[in-house]
Amino acid sequence: MNVSDALIERAPAAAHVEAPLRRFVAMYAESRIAVVALVVLVGILLCAVSAPLISPQNPYDLAQIDILDARLPPGEKSAGGMTFVLGSDDQGRDMLSAIFYGLRISLGVGIAATVAAVGLGLGFGLIAAYAGGRVDALIMRVVDLQLSFPAILIALVLLAVVGQGVDKIIIALITVQWAYYARTVRSSALVERGKDYVEAARCLRLSPARILFRHILPNCLPPLIVVATVQVAHAIALEATLSFLGLGLPITQPSLGLLISNGFSYLLSGKYWISFYPGIALLMTIMSINLVADQLRDVLNPRLSR
Repeated sequence: MNVSDALIERAPAAAHVEAPLRRFVAMYAESRIAVVALVVLVGILLCAVSAPLISPQNPYDLAQIDILDARLPPGEKSAGGMTFVLGSDDQGRDMLSAIFYGLRISLGVGIAATVAAVGLGLGFGLIAAYAGGRVDALIMRVVDLQLSFPAILIALVLLAVVGQGVDKIIIALITVQWAYYARTVRSSALVERGKDYVEAARCLRLSPARILFRHILPNCLPPLIVVATVQVAHAIALEATLSFLGLGLPITQPSLGLLISNGFSYLLSGKYWISFYPGIALLMTIMSINLVADQLRDVLNPRLSR
């Protein structure tokens, strides 16, 4: 194989963009569960993005909240005449509005942490695979050390030290997640590093940065995209767990986990709706993301599809 043929071979995944799109449409047409999951996920994203426009109440505006409306059951009307479709919480906030705003925070934290962790893990994974030797051993030992501890334990320790806040929990989630991406990218990059198109690029004396990001990276993206999609759901679940335990977001920025926590003490008294409906929203969000990620895996790797 000559140099030009080797370089043409370098990005088989990028050379056929339309094929994955056709497979994506065809596989979703054949799977009702995948279609439902995609529709639910799009609906959740639209509700989160347009929360200020469609919410009956701004749960952050103290002028719109009356403590006399606290813990009203679903369908009850407030003193001002507004109907609480899903009831109200212990502070008199409309549960439907709180869920919409909670989705904004939960999805924003999960997506922001995942994007930043992907960038960090991507860089370390590519460097480890391409450099090899002691650099690879050092990075992978750090990855192995982190992955040997439960993710929630690392996040709990970090948040106990730095405190609460959106920025704090994003940093904690980045610290927890980057090692997954580093290992995934390194595994894919090691396979690509020994192929002919990489050797041809080295013979042409291309810079290591160009070889990594122009030649190796495009072929490492399919598994990385699938892992990142799944990790968005994992980040949302982890943030909800930390907020439920009181170490995540402050009470002034209620995510779905904090909304569930607010109503947990009222479950035995029959006021189920304060925790139940945010829990359903969290469950639907995580399930829809996981189902879409599973279908996305089949699209990017047809050999895994049934």
